[in-house]
Formats: sequence, C-alpha cells, structure tokens
Amino acid sequence: MVGKAGAQPREILKVKNKDGKLAWPETHDYNKGKRRFKSDLVPAAILIARYFVAEQKAIEAIEAELAAIDEQLDDQKEEQGGEDGLLTEVIEGEGDKQKITAKAVKARLKEIGKDPEFADERKVLEDYAALLEKQTEAKGQLKAAQEDLDAKLDGKYPKLTEDEIKTLVVDDKWLATLAAAVQGELDRVSHTLTGRIRQLAERYAMPLPQLTEEVAALAAGVDGHLKRMGAVWK
Repeated sequence: MVGKAGAQPREILKVKNKDGKLAWPETHDYNKGKRRFKSDLVPAAILIARYFVAEQKAIEAIEAELAAIDEQLDDQKEEQGGEDGLLTEVIEGEGDKQKITAKAVKARLKEIGKDPEFADERKVLEDYAALLEKQTEAKGQLKAAQEDLDAKLDGKYPKLTEDEIKTLVVDDKWLATLAAAVQGELDRVSHTLTGRIRQLAERYAMPLPQLTEEVAALAAGVDGHLKRMGAVWK
C-alpha cells in the first residue's frame, strides 16, 4: 500500500569508506543546504517530470550554454596555447593539468597595457576573459536554478496527498518502467525477426530455375575440365 510516510525523503549521512574517509554512500535527490535527501518511493526525477518541468528545462538550458562556453574555451586554449600561441603566457600547470585563470589573464593584460606591439595578443586575451566571465555568470545561474529547484522539491514532498503519491508511483513510476521494459522486449524481438528475414531473403534471393541453370552450367564446365585432363567415365 502506498502511504504518505513512505514517500517522505530521508537524509543521507556520510559513512567511512574502505580508506577510512567519509563519503556519500549513495546518490541523492536534492540538497538542503549541505544536507542531502533521497526519496526511495517517489524519486525526485518523477516529481520533477510532473510538477517542475519548466524549472528542469531552465537548468538544462543553462547546462547547455555552459557546455558551449567550455568548448569555446578549450578550442581557444588548444589553438593559441602552443609554443607560439597568443595564450602561452597565461597557461599554468603542465600536461593535462594546464589551465588558464581569470587572474592570470587580467595580470597579463595589465602587463602589456595598450602597447601596439601586443595588439593581437591583447585581442585574444580580451576574448578569453569575456568567455571566462560568461562562464562564471552561467555557473552562478546554474547554482541558483538548482538551489531553487531543490527548495521546491523539499517543499513539495510534505504536501503530497495520498492520491498524488499513488499517481506518481503507479502511473509515473511503475507503469512507465513496465512500458519501457515491454518496449525494450518488443525492440529486441523486432531486431531478431528483422535479422532472420534478411537472412532468408539473402538465402532465397535467387529463383530455383536460375539456380538450376547455374548448376548445369557449372557441371558442364567441370565435365569439360575433366575431359581435357583425360578423364574417362562410362
């Protein structure tokens, strides 16, 4: 039986791992400050899909924007980070740990000032600094949007009625999982049947009369070779 108590999130506490260090033992649904919570009966993803679609889409949009900015930063660092690149002076670290910080870019811009000799480098540095600023803004927006959604989840769980919980668990969780499993099995069977039909189509692609003619032609060829080799049969 689905009840309100079972839907309420439980707090996840850190436990010691094999190395004796504190770690989170499982994934969580949402944060409340530094505390983490999880609902086993009604996962946050199901609650979000029914009540907070707009908030989730906003988060995904910011994540996409952030990914695009990160890609641009990586492209510029790869293009201008070589030995003769215009970002060489601001790259810190070695190998895979190389990075460019806003502090380093700002210091380099201050160092070269308005000297016309460094016009090209200044342009690249300013473009990179602008991207770093956009990245910082996007990260702030993402954090704020996620905190807003977490707060709404934390406020929604206690207000769920038994009917709402039944709908979420039965329709959105169990039936959706069952539908996905059935669809997966149908896809598997369909794939198997398609492969079998293709095999049969290839096997019987040539009509029987044509096969007979080809066999006769091959047999005649073999007879000819045997006769030229001096083979005689009665």
